[in-house]
Amino acid sequence: MIMIRATKSFFSGIVGLILTIQGIYASDFPLFPPIGPLPPVTIPADNPQTEAKVELGKKLYFDPRLSGNNWISCATCHNPVLGFADGLPRILGGPTSKEGGRHSPTIINTAYNDLQFWDGRAATLEEQALGPIQNPNEMFETLDNVVRKLSGISEYVKAFREVFGTGVTADGIAKAIAAFERTVVYANSPFDRYMQGDVHAMSESAKRGMDLFQGKAECIKCHNGPNFTDNKFHNIGVPPDGPLKEDLGRYNVTRNESDKGAFKTPTLRNITDTAPYMHNGFFPTLFEVVQFYNGGGGRSENKSADIHALNLTGQEVNDLIEFMKALTGEMVQIKYQSVPLAFPKVPKNF
Repeated sequence: MIMIRATKSFFSGIVGLILTIQGIYASDFPLFPPIGPLPPVTIPADNPQTEAKVELGKKLYFDPRLSGNNWISCATCHNPVLGFADGLPRILGGPTSKEGGRHSPTIINTAYNDLQFWDGRAATLEEQALGPIQNPNEMFETLDNVVRKLSGISEYVKAFREVFGTGVTADGIAKAIAAFERTVVYANSPFDRYMQGDVHAMSESAKRGMDLFQGKAECIKCHNGPNFTDNKFHNIGVPPDGPLKEDLGRYNVTRNESDKGAFKTPTLRNITDTAPYMHNGFFPTLFEVVQFYNGGGGRSENKSADIHALNLTGQEVNDLIEFMKALTGEMVQIKYQSVPLAFPKVPKNF
């Protein structure tokens, strides 16, 4: 066991935070982007943010008419009151509300993702926005039909004309929804306030948990950077669950043998709001997740070499969970209204 001490500055300019690093070699430490407050969201040049575009995207996000049966919206599986997820182990979609194979990932801070979906098959939020609409196991609609439906609503025709200078288009739908999703940013957590100089923002247990996170527990290897994800894909041996007997994850996109069973590292920000956990919702609680890692993960021929037994004590497990609880922040950019999971009647207009 190697123990080193490294000094890093607070992101707000306060110098002197001492991190105790256990179990990670000194030469490895620079490889892990430091955790800290979030930077501003990067906006793509071909889809600049405007207030009108974000407002249009928000209306589309909550509109069930984007689905084939006119009752499934983006918010059905990514509901604000459920951590912008759905609280279920796996999605329910398609014309018969059939159980899918994967857990609905949160869209909280998804603007910071390099790739979208559990397997990274979408390169941008714009591309991701159109995926579920066309998926027969999710919203089971066609883009042509969505455009046709929305083109019959005068308010949408007017809004698209004002925002894009065109009629309703699939490209405009994608850009507007993506613009809205880039405003779903949660920050100002106890962790953020602590890193900005409020030494009382986190409990003593959470502070110990932060040391463990970056040291003995080795969470920092994958959950690093301001959004607590390396934006990479790993096989940690999560047991299969649900209708899929086997899910090859990232391999289905790349066809690289090394990607078999690998899934994207999710953000840990607001992790307390987005249970259950893992790509298939296998674990109901954070305690079970930490114990899974503590025991060395699951069985898999392609399991990451970074996954091994951690030998955390009961107190250390609790401290680590307290730190993750301290990552729960608040919406910092937009306000939204809670909506039901299903709409009893399709709204006539917006």
